[in-house]
Amino acid sequence: MSVPPPVAPRINPSILSADFVNMQSELARIAAADFVHVDVMDNHFVPNLTFGPQMVGRVQDTSPIPLDVHLMIADPERWAPGYAELGAASVTFHLEAATEPIALARRLRDIGARAGVAVKPGTPVDELFDLFGEVDQMLVMTVEPGFGGQAFMPETMPKLRRLADEARRRGSEVWLQVDGGISESTIAQAAEAGADTFVAGSAVFGSAHPDAAIAALRSLAAAHTH
Repeated sequence: MSVPPPVAPRINPSILSADFVNMQSELARIAAADFVHVDVMDNHFVPNLTFGPQMVGRVQDTSPIPLDVHLMIADPERWAPGYAELGAASVTFHLEAATEPIALARRLRDIGARAGVAVKPGTPVDELFDLFGEVDQMLVMTVEPGFGGQAFMPETMPKLRRLADEARRRGSEVWLQVDGGISESTIAQAAEAGADTFVAGSAVFGSAHPDAAIAALRSLAAAHTH
């Protein structure tokens, strides 16, 4: 699925905070979003279980917005290509779970998805440096992965700044994504540290007017982007 890159800052609402019973109408409420963020958890890599390929396939079939799939799963080499084959615009796997991250990123790109790599709060971003040029997106988790609704961890911002500085030094166009506790009160910090792609769950789906919430988040991020 070829998707023209939206202009940063990008706001990707997480359906982890959506009403699962009414997913199609929930997706219609976020028409202003750039991507739909889909958290896949396997109860192994993280202590929670969410969606699998069948559910993601149905979301892909009904979503008017491209899918940004975040795999919090063990053995991504086995499972990640299948999500790209479903038509997901972007597929992100965790560096901590991958045994051959460069080969996996190349496989995802070969299928036609944007390749992303994520790190947990405790993983040094230096471990991502070998992946510049191999991935389209780098995700710095701003909470411990596994559950929605957690508080933003400001102590992850120095890592994000280091990654942003390295991206600039290399002239890289990689997207820098943050996920966890992103709201109107925290998005400025992440934008100032170098993020250009923001995952927001309850800040969007918990609003009576999700599209207005998306616009507000995008405006705040833009005002604090260097």
